[in-house]
Amino acid sequence: MLHKNYIAGEWIEGASAKDNINPSDVSDVVGTYAQADAAQTLAAIAAAKAALPGWSATTPQQRADILEAIGVELLARKDEIGRLLAREEGKPLANGVAETMRAAQIFKFFAQEALRVDGVAVPSVRPGVDITITREPVGVVGLICPWNFPIAIPAWKMAPALAYGNTVVFKPADLVPACAWALTDIAQRAGLPKGVLNLVMGRGSVVGQAMLNSRDVNAISFTGSVQTGGRVAQACAARGAKFQLEMGGKNPLVVLNDANLDAAVAGAVDGAFFQTGQRCTASSRLIVESKIHDAFVEKVVTAIKALKVDHALKDGTQVGPVVDESQLKQDEMYIDIGRKEGELAWGGERLNRDTKGHYLSPALIINTKNDMRINREEVFGPVASVIKVDSYDEALAVANDTDFGLSSGIYTTSLKAATDFRKKSQAGMVMVNLPTAGVDYHVPFGGRKGSSFGPREQGRYAAEFYTSVKTAYVLA
Repeated sequence: MLHKNYIAGEWIEGASAKDNINPSDVSDVVGTYAQADAAQTLAAIAAAKAALPGWSATTPQQRADILEAIGVELLARKDEIGRLLAREEGKPLANGVAETMRAAQIFKFFAQEALRVDGVAVPSVRPGVDITITREPVGVVGLICPWNFPIAIPAWKMAPALAYGNTVVFKPADLVPACAWALTDIAQRAGLPKGVLNLVMGRGSVVGQAMLNSRDVNAISFTGSVQTGGRVAQACAARGAKFQLEMGGKNPLVVLNDANLDAAVAGAVDGAFFQTGQRCTASSRLIVESKIHDAFVEKVVTAIKALKVDHALKDGTQVGPVVDESQLKQDEMYIDIGRKEGELAWGGERLNRDTKGHYLSPALIINTKNDMRINREEVFGPVASVIKVDSYDEALAVANDTDFGLSSGIYTTSLKAATDFRKKSQAGMVMVNLPTAGVDYHVPFGGRKGSSFGPREQGRYAAEFYTSVKTAYVLA
Protein backbone atom coordinates (compact mmCIF):
# COMPACT_ATOMS: atom_id res chain seq x y z
CA MET A 1 0.00 0.00 0.00
CA LEU A 2 1.25 3.46 -0.93
CA HIS A 3 0.70 5.98 1.86
CA LYS A 4 0.01 9.27 0.12
CA ASN A 5 0.49 12.91 0.98
CA TYR A 6 -2.55 14.81 2.21
CA ILE A 7 -3.16 18.12 0.42
CA ALA A 8 -6.32 20.23 0.35
CA GLY A 9 -8.38 17.42 1.83
CA GLU A 10 -7.24 14.78 -0.67
CA TRP A 11 -4.76 11.90 -0.51
CA ILE A 12 -2.33 12.49 -3.37
CA GLU A 13 0.52 10.39 -4.75
CA GLY A 14 3.95 11.96 -4.49
CA ALA A 15 6.48 12.70 -7.17
CA SER A 16 8.21 9.50 -5.98
CA ALA A 17 7.95 7.00 -3.12
CA LYS A 18 10.24 5.59 -0.47
CA ASP A 19 10.24 2.50 1.75
CA ASN A 20 10.26 3.04 5.51
CA ILE A 21 12.77 0.60 7.05
CA ASN A 22 12.66 -0.86 10.56
CA PRO A 23 16.05 -0.15 12.25
CA SER A 24 15.59 -3.24 14.44
CA ASP A 25 15.28 -5.44 11.35
CA VAL A 26 16.36 -3.88 8.08
CA SER A 27 14.52 -6.60 6.14
CA ASP A 28 11.21 -5.32 7.55
CA VAL A 29 9.57 -2.63 5.42
CA VAL A 30 7.19 -0.69 7.64
CA GLY A 31 5.46 0.79 4.60
CA THR A 32 5.89 2.74 1.40
CA TYR A 33 5.38 6.49 1.65
CA ALA A 34 4.98 9.22 -0.93
CA GLN A 35 7.70 11.79 -1.44
CA ALA A 36 6.50 15.28 -2.30
CA ASP A 37 8.31 17.60 -4.65
CA ALA A 38 8.45 21.39 -4.55
CA ALA A 39 5.30 21.76 -6.67
CA GLN A 40 3.25 19.60 -4.30
CA THR A 41 4.61 21.52 -1.34
CA LEU A 42 3.51 24.80 -2.91
CA ALA A 43 0.08 23.26 -3.53
CA ALA A 44 -0.14 22.36 0.16
CA ILE A 45 0.85 25.90 1.14
CA ALA A 46 -1.79 27.31 -1.21
CA ALA A 47 -4.42 25.01 0.31
CA ALA A 48 -3.48 26.14 3.82
CA LYS A 49 -3.68 29.78 2.77
CA ALA A 50 -7.11 29.29 1.21
CA ALA A 51 -8.42 27.51 4.31
CA LEU A 52 -7.12 30.10 6.76
CA PRO A 53 -10.03 32.61 6.71
CA GLY A 54 -12.63 29.94 7.40
CA TRP A 55 -10.67 28.05 10.04
CA SER A 56 -9.57 31.17 11.92
CA ALA A 57 -13.23 32.23 12.10
CA THR A 58 -14.40 28.99 13.75
CA THR A 59 -15.48 29.13 17.35
CA PRO A 60 -13.18 27.96 20.14
CA GLN A 61 -15.63 25.16 20.84
CA GLN A 62 -15.43 23.85 17.28
CA ARG A 63 -11.66 23.72 17.45
CA ALA A 64 -11.73 22.23 20.94
CA ASP A 65 -14.06 19.42 19.86
CA ILE A 66 -11.81 18.43 16.96
CA LEU A 67 -8.64 18.44 19.07
CA GLU A 68 -10.38 16.43 21.78
CA ALA A 69 -11.46 13.86 19.18
CA ILE A 70 -7.88 13.52 17.96
CA GLY A 71 -6.67 12.95 21.52
CA VAL A 72 -9.38 10.40 22.22
CA GLU A 73 -8.52 8.31 19.15
CA LEU A 74 -4.80 8.45 19.89
CA LEU A 75 -5.46 7.13 23.38
CA ALA A 76 -7.75 4.39 22.07
CA ARG A 77 -5.08 3.28 19.58
CA LYS A 78 -2.02 3.79 21.78
CA ASP A 79 -0.88 0.16 21.59
CA GLU A 80 -1.24 -0.02 17.80
CA ILE A 81 0.44 3.32 17.11
CA GLY A 82 3.06 2.72 19.79
CA ARG A 83 4.00 -0.49 18.01
CA LEU A 84 4.19 1.36 14.69
CA LEU A 85 6.41 3.97 16.30
CA ALA A 86 8.73 1.32 17.75
CA ARG A 87 9.03 -0.33 14.34
CA GLU A 88 9.93 2.80 12.42
CA GLU A 89 12.08 4.66 14.98
CA GLY A 90 13.54 1.83 17.05
CA LYS A 91 12.67 2.85 20.60
CA PRO A 92 11.37 0.05 22.83
CA LEU A 93 7.66 -0.72 22.58
CA ALA A 94 6.84 0.64 26.04
CA ASN A 95 8.41 3.97 25.07
CA GLY A 96 6.45 4.02 21.83
CA VAL A 97 3.17 3.49 23.67
CA ALA A 98 4.08 6.12 26.26
CA GLU A 99 4.94 8.62 23.53
CA THR A 100 1.61 8.01 21.82
CA MET A 101 -0.18 8.61 25.11
CA ARG A 102 1.76 11.83 25.53
CA ALA A 103 0.67 12.98 22.07
CA ALA A 104 -2.93 12.27 23.03
CA GLN A 105 -2.56 14.25 26.25
CA ILE A 106 -1.12 17.19 24.33
CA PHE A 107 -4.12 17.31 22.00
CA LYS A 108 -6.52 17.05 24.91
CA PHE A 109 -4.65 19.82 26.75
CA PHE A 110 -4.82 22.19 23.77
CA ALA A 111 -8.46 21.34 23.23
CA GLN A 112 -9.04 23.17 26.49
CA GLU A 113 -6.52 25.91 25.67
CA ALA A 114 -8.61 26.74 22.58
CA LEU A 115 -11.33 27.82 25.03
CA ARG A 116 -8.93 29.89 27.13
CA VAL A 117 -7.68 32.38 24.56
CA ASP A 118 -8.36 35.64 26.31
CA GLY A 119 -7.61 39.33 25.95
CA VAL A 120 -7.24 42.43 28.05
CA ALA A 121 -9.18 45.67 28.18
CA VAL A 122 -7.20 48.59 29.59
CA PRO A 123 -7.97 52.26 30.07
CA SER A 124 -6.22 54.71 27.77
CA VAL A 125 -4.21 57.66 29.02
CA ARG A 126 -6.45 59.71 26.70
CA PRO A 127 -10.04 60.49 27.67
CA GLY A 128 -12.80 58.72 25.75
CA VAL A 129 -10.54 56.03 24.26
CA ASP A 130 -10.95 52.31 24.93
CA ILE A 131 -8.11 49.81 24.37
CA THR A 132 -8.33 46.06 23.87
CA ILE A 133 -5.40 43.67 23.52
CA THR A 134 -6.24 40.39 21.81
CA ARG A 135 -4.54 37.40 20.21
CA GLU A 136 -5.10 36.27 16.63
CA PRO A 137 -3.74 33.35 14.57
CA VAL A 138 -0.32 34.01 13.06
CA GLY A 139 -1.47 32.45 9.74
CA VAL A 140 -0.09 29.56 7.71
CA VAL A 141 2.40 27.65 9.87
CA GLY A 142 5.03 25.25 8.57
CA LEU A 143 5.97 22.43 10.94
CA ILE A 144 9.35 20.77 10.30
CA CYS A 145 9.75 17.85 12.69
CA PRO A 146 12.63 15.51 13.67
CA TRP A 147 12.79 11.72 13.69
CA ASN A 148 13.49 11.00 17.36
CA PHE A 149 9.94 11.65 18.66
CA PRO A 150 7.82 10.80 15.61
CA ILE A 151 4.44 11.56 17.17
CA ALA A 152 5.01 13.63 20.33
CA ILE A 153 6.89 16.50 18.66
CA PRO A 154 4.41 16.78 15.76
CA ALA A 155 1.65 16.80 18.39
CA TRP A 156 3.16 19.59 20.45
CA LYS A 157 3.53 21.71 17.30
CA MET A 158 0.30 20.80 15.53
CA ALA A 159 -2.08 20.95 18.49
CA PRO A 160 -1.38 24.58 19.49
CA ALA A 161 -1.21 25.68 15.86
CA LEU A 162 -4.73 24.36 15.27
CA ALA A 163 -6.06 25.40 18.67
CA TYR A 164 -5.26 29.04 18.01
CA GLY A 165 -6.82 29.03 14.52
CA ASN A 166 -3.79 28.60 12.26
CA THR A 167 -3.59 26.33 9.24
CA VAL A 168 -0.72 23.86 8.91
CA VAL A 169 1.74 22.45 6.40
CA PHE A 170 3.38 19.49 8.13
CA LYS A 171 6.71 17.99 7.04
CA PRO A 172 7.80 15.01 9.16
CA ALA A 173 11.36 13.72 9.16
CA ASP A 174 12.15 11.62 6.12
CA LEU A 175 13.07 8.64 8.33
CA VAL A 176 9.74 8.41 10.20
CA PRO A 177 6.72 9.07 7.96
CA ALA A 178 4.49 6.32 9.38
CA CYS A 179 3.45 8.03 12.62
CA ALA A 180 3.02 11.32 10.78
CA TRP A 181 0.72 9.68 8.26
CA ALA A 182 -1.30 7.98 11.04
CA LEU A 183 -1.62 11.26 12.95
CA THR A 184 -2.75 13.11 9.83
CA ASP A 185 -5.30 10.42 9.07
CA ILE A 186 -6.73 10.69 12.59
CA ALA A 187 -6.79 14.49 12.42
CA GLN A 188 -8.60 14.70 9.08
CA ARG A 189 -11.24 12.20 10.21
CA ALA A 190 -11.79 14.24 13.38
CA GLY A 191 -13.45 16.90 11.26
CA LEU A 192 -10.79 19.32 10.08
CA PRO A 193 -11.99 21.25 7.02
CA LYS A 194 -10.09 20.76 3.76
CA GLY A 195 -6.77 22.54 3.63
CA VAL A 196 -6.47 23.18 7.37
CA LEU A 197 -3.89 20.40 7.77
CA ASN A 198 -1.63 19.32 4.91
CA LEU A 199 0.93 16.51 5.07
CA VAL A 200 3.92 16.70 2.71
CA MET A 201 6.39 13.88 3.23
CA GLY A 202 9.80 14.13 1.63
CA ARG A 203 13.33 15.40 1.87
CA GLY A 204 14.13 18.55 3.76
CA SER A 205 16.21 19.88 0.88
CA VAL A 206 13.09 19.78 -1.31
CA VAL A 207 9.98 20.06 0.86
CA GLY A 208 11.53 22.03 3.69
CA GLN A 209 13.26 24.44 1.34
CA ALA A 210 10.04 25.13 -0.52
CA MET A 211 8.38 25.96 2.79
CA LEU A 212 11.23 28.27 3.77
CA ASN A 213 11.13 30.11 0.45
CA SER A 214 7.37 30.67 0.31
CA ARG A 215 6.10 34.08 1.36
CA ASP A 216 2.73 32.47 2.03
CA VAL A 217 4.14 30.60 5.04
CA ASN A 218 3.85 33.07 7.90
CA ALA A 219 5.74 31.07 10.53
CA ILE A 220 8.04 28.05 10.76
CA SER A 221 8.43 25.83 13.83
CA PHE A 222 11.56 23.71 13.44
CA THR A 223 13.17 20.99 15.53
CA GLY A 224 16.44 19.51 14.30
CA SER A 225 20.14 20.18 13.95
CA VAL A 226 21.92 23.43 14.71
CA GLN A 227 23.17 23.68 11.14
CA THR A 228 19.72 23.34 9.59
CA GLY A 229 18.23 25.60 12.25
CA GLY A 230 20.64 28.33 11.17
CA ARG A 231 19.41 28.04 7.59
CA VAL A 232 15.81 28.19 8.76
CA ALA A 233 16.56 31.36 10.72
CA GLN A 234 18.28 33.03 7.78
CA ALA A 235 15.52 32.19 5.32
CA CYS A 236 12.72 33.32 7.64
CA ALA A 237 14.51 36.49 8.69
CA ALA A 238 15.12 37.42 5.06
CA ARG A 239 11.39 37.50 4.31
CA GLY A 240 10.13 38.57 7.73
CA ALA A 241 8.52 35.28 8.76
CA LYS A 242 8.20 34.25 12.38
CA PHE A 243 10.37 31.30 13.39
CA GLN A 244 10.87 29.01 16.35
CA LEU A 245 13.94 26.77 16.64
CA GLU A 246 14.63 23.79 18.89
CA MET A 247 18.09 22.44 18.14
CA GLY A 248 20.87 20.60 19.92
CA GLY A 249 22.03 19.95 23.43
CA LYS A 250 25.17 18.94 25.29
CA ASN A 251 23.45 18.55 28.59
CA PRO A 252 25.39 18.38 31.86
CA LEU A 253 24.49 16.15 34.78
CA VAL A 254 26.38 17.15 37.93
CA VAL A 255 26.95 14.54 40.64
CA LEU A 256 28.24 15.91 43.94
CA ASN A 257 30.08 14.01 46.65
CA ASP A 258 27.00 14.08 48.91
CA ALA A 259 24.66 12.61 46.29
CA ASN A 260 22.74 9.39 46.75
CA LEU A 261 25.10 7.37 44.55
CA ASP A 262 22.64 4.71 43.42
CA ALA A 263 20.04 7.35 42.51
CA ALA A 264 22.65 9.36 40.61
CA VAL A 265 23.80 6.31 38.66
CA ALA A 266 20.21 5.38 37.78
CA GLY A 267 19.53 8.96 36.66
CA ALA A 268 22.68 9.12 34.58
CA VAL A 269 22.01 5.80 32.85
CA ASP A 270 18.41 6.76 32.15
CA GLY A 271 19.29 10.21 30.84
CA ALA A 272 22.32 9.19 28.80
CA PHE A 273 21.38 5.83 27.30
CA PHE A 274 17.65 5.16 27.33
CA GLN A 275 15.88 5.69 24.00
CA THR A 276 19.36 5.03 22.57
CA GLY A 277 20.53 8.45 23.73
CA GLN A 278 18.59 9.94 20.81
CA ARG A 279 17.07 12.75 22.84
CA CYS A 280 18.08 16.40 22.70
CA THR A 281 17.78 16.39 26.50
CA ALA A 282 20.10 13.39 26.98
CA SER A 283 22.78 13.58 29.71
CA SER A 284 25.85 13.57 27.49
CA ARG A 285 28.28 15.21 29.98
CA LEU A 286 28.50 13.57 33.40
CA ILE A 287 30.30 16.02 35.69
CA VAL A 288 31.34 14.20 38.87
CA GLU A 289 33.08 15.40 42.03
CA SER A 290 36.40 13.68 42.68
CA LYS A 291 35.62 11.80 45.91
CA ILE A 292 32.71 9.95 44.36
CA HIS A 293 34.09 9.76 40.80
CA ASP A 294 35.64 6.28 40.76
CA ALA A 295 32.69 4.62 42.50
CA PHE A 296 30.28 6.41 40.16
CA VAL A 297 32.13 5.26 37.04
CA GLU A 298 32.32 1.68 38.31
CA LYS A 299 28.60 1.58 39.03
CA VAL A 300 27.67 3.17 35.68
CA VAL A 301 29.77 0.64 33.79
CA THR A 302 28.13 -2.20 35.72
CA ALA A 303 24.70 -0.76 34.96
CA ILE A 304 25.20 -0.29 31.22
CA LYS A 305 26.74 -3.76 30.87
CA ALA A 306 23.44 -5.11 32.19
CA LEU A 307 21.25 -3.14 29.77
CA LYS A 308 19.42 -5.27 27.24
CA VAL A 309 20.08 -3.91 23.75
CA ASP A 310 17.78 -5.62 21.27
CA HIS A 311 14.84 -5.45 18.87
CA ALA A 312 12.43 -2.70 19.87
CA LEU A 313 9.48 -5.11 19.98
CA LYS A 314 11.16 -7.79 22.09
CA ASP A 315 10.07 -8.20 25.69
CA GLY A 316 12.62 -6.80 28.09
CA THR A 317 14.45 -4.58 25.60
CA GLN A 318 15.74 -1.48 27.35
CA VAL A 319 17.75 0.08 24.52
CA GLY A 320 16.74 -0.29 20.90
CA PRO A 321 18.83 0.23 17.78
CA VAL A 322 20.24 3.47 16.44
CA VAL A 323 17.77 4.94 13.96
CA ASP A 324 19.74 4.25 10.76
CA GLU A 325 23.17 3.43 9.35
CA SER A 326 24.14 7.06 8.86
CA GLN A 327 23.45 7.92 12.50
CA LEU A 328 25.27 4.77 13.61
CA LYS A 329 28.37 5.82 11.69
CA GLN A 330 28.20 9.26 13.30
CA ASP A 331 28.02 7.66 16.74
CA GLU A 332 31.02 5.47 15.93
CA MET A 333 32.97 8.50 14.71
CA TYR A 334 32.44 10.29 18.02
CA ILE A 335 33.26 7.17 20.03
CA ASP A 336 36.55 7.00 18.15
CA ILE A 337 37.16 10.70 18.88
CA GLY A 338 36.39 10.11 22.56
CA ARG A 339 38.67 7.09 22.71
CA LYS A 340 41.56 9.16 21.34
CA GLU A 341 40.86 12.17 23.57
CA GLY A 342 40.11 10.23 26.74
CA GLU A 343 39.54 6.56 27.54
CA LEU A 344 36.72 4.25 26.51
CA ALA A 345 35.59 2.63 29.76
CA TRP A 346 33.13 0.30 28.09
CA GLY A 347 30.89 -0.18 25.05
CA GLY A 348 30.81 1.47 21.65
CA GLU A 349 30.69 -1.74 19.63
CA ARG A 350 28.26 -2.88 16.96
CA LEU A 351 26.15 -5.75 18.21
CA ASN A 352 24.68 -8.75 16.40
CA ARG A 353 21.16 -9.78 17.27
CA ASP A 354 18.61 -12.24 15.87
CA THR A 355 17.71 -9.69 13.20
CA LYS A 356 20.06 -7.46 11.26
CA GLY A 357 19.75 -3.96 12.68
CA HIS A 358 21.69 -0.90 13.78
CA TYR A 359 22.66 -2.11 17.24
CA LEU A 360 25.31 -0.35 19.32
CA SER A 361 26.43 -1.05 22.88
CA PRO A 362 26.15 2.05 25.13
CA ALA A 363 29.53 3.77 25.41
CA LEU A 364 31.04 5.51 28.43
CA ILE A 365 34.15 7.65 27.92
CA ILE A 366 36.21 8.71 30.93
CA ASN A 367 39.26 10.87 31.69
CA THR A 368 37.95 13.74 29.57
CA LYS A 369 38.22 17.52 29.80
CA ASN A 370 35.46 19.93 28.94
CA ASP A 371 37.36 21.45 26.01
CA MET A 372 37.55 18.14 24.13
CA ARG A 373 35.37 17.60 21.05
CA ILE A 374 33.53 14.76 22.77
CA ASN A 375 32.30 17.34 25.29
CA ARG A 376 31.63 20.20 22.86
CA GLU A 377 29.70 18.57 20.01
CA GLU A 378 26.37 16.76 20.15
CA VAL A 379 26.63 13.03 19.40
CA PHE A 380 22.93 12.11 19.54
CA GLY A 381 23.49 8.49 20.42
CA PRO A 382 24.10 6.18 23.41
CA VAL A 383 27.37 7.87 24.29
CA ALA A 384 28.28 9.78 27.45
CA SER A 385 31.52 11.19 28.79
CA VAL A 386 32.68 11.77 32.36
CA ILE A 387 34.44 14.90 33.57
CA LYS A 388 36.05 14.85 37.02
CA VAL A 389 35.90 18.09 39.07
CA ASP A 390 37.15 19.07 42.51
CA SER A 391 34.29 21.22 43.80
CA TYR A 392 30.73 22.35 43.28
CA ASP A 393 31.93 25.69 41.92
CA GLU A 394 34.04 23.95 39.30
CA ALA A 395 31.14 21.65 38.43
CA LEU A 396 28.83 24.63 37.87
CA ALA A 397 31.42 26.42 35.73
CA VAL A 398 31.98 23.31 33.58
CA ALA A 399 28.24 22.71 33.26
CA ASN A 400 27.72 26.24 31.93
CA ASP A 401 30.78 26.19 29.66
CA THR A 402 28.99 25.05 26.51
CA ASP A 403 27.44 26.52 23.39
CA PHE A 404 24.18 24.81 24.32
CA GLY A 405 21.66 25.39 27.09
CA LEU A 406 18.69 23.06 26.83
CA SER A 407 18.60 20.87 29.95
CA SER A 408 20.83 20.38 32.99
CA GLY A 409 20.70 18.36 36.16
CA ILE A 410 22.28 17.87 39.55
CA TYR A 411 22.28 15.04 42.08
CA THR A 412 22.90 16.23 45.63
CA THR A 413 21.40 16.04 49.10
CA SER A 414 22.42 19.64 49.79
CA LEU A 415 19.52 22.07 49.61
CA LYS A 416 22.02 24.93 49.30
CA ALA A 417 23.76 23.38 46.28
CA ALA A 418 20.47 22.37 44.64
CA THR A 419 19.03 25.87 45.05
CA ASP A 420 22.19 27.56 43.79
CA PHE A 421 22.38 25.26 40.75
CA ARG A 422 18.71 25.82 39.92
CA LYS A 423 19.33 29.58 39.90
CA LYS A 424 22.71 29.68 38.16
CA SER A 425 22.48 26.87 35.61
CA GLN A 426 22.41 28.41 32.13
CA ALA A 427 19.77 26.06 30.77
CA GLY A 428 16.12 26.40 29.88
CA MET A 429 15.21 23.37 32.01
CA VAL A 430 16.88 22.31 35.26
CA MET A 431 16.42 18.95 36.98
CA VAL A 432 17.27 18.33 40.64
CA ASN A 433 17.74 14.64 41.55
CA LEU A 434 16.09 13.67 38.25
CA PRO A 435 17.41 12.65 34.81
CA THR A 436 17.95 15.53 32.38
CA ALA A 437 15.60 13.82 29.93
CA GLY A 438 11.89 13.54 30.66
CA VAL A 439 9.54 16.53 30.70
CA ASP A 440 5.84 17.20 31.27
CA TYR A 441 3.54 18.17 28.40
CA HIS A 442 1.74 21.09 30.05
CA VAL A 443 4.72 23.33 30.85
CA PRO A 444 7.22 25.20 28.65
CA PHE A 445 9.92 23.29 26.77
CA GLY A 446 13.02 24.98 25.42
CA GLY A 447 16.51 26.17 26.11
CA ARG A 448 19.05 28.95 25.79
CA LYS A 449 22.17 29.73 23.75
CA GLY A 450 22.51 27.49 20.70
CA SER A 451 19.78 25.09 21.82
CA SER A 452 16.71 27.19 21.15
CA PHE A 453 15.53 30.41 19.59
CA GLY A 454 12.14 32.06 19.82
CA PRO A 455 9.18 31.48 22.12
CA ARG A 456 8.92 28.27 24.13
CA GLU A 457 7.02 25.21 22.98
CA GLN A 458 4.30 23.42 24.97
CA GLY A 459 1.94 24.60 27.68
CA ARG A 460 0.32 28.03 27.73
CA TYR A 461 3.56 29.57 26.50
CA ALA A 462 2.91 28.08 23.05
CA ALA A 463 0.51 30.97 22.44
CA GLU A 464 3.50 33.31 22.18
CA PHE A 465 4.54 31.69 18.89
CA TYR A 466 1.24 30.57 17.39
CA THR A 467 -0.60 33.88 17.89
CA SER A 468 -0.05 37.50 17.04
CA VAL A 469 -0.95 40.24 19.52
CA LYS A 470 -3.26 43.01 18.33
CA THR A 471 -3.82 46.27 20.21
CA ALA A 472 -7.02 48.09 19.17
CA TYR A 473 -7.99 51.68 20.07
CA VAL A 474 -11.61 52.84 19.89
CA LEU A 475 -12.88 56.37 20.42
CA ALA A 476 -16.04 55.92 22.44
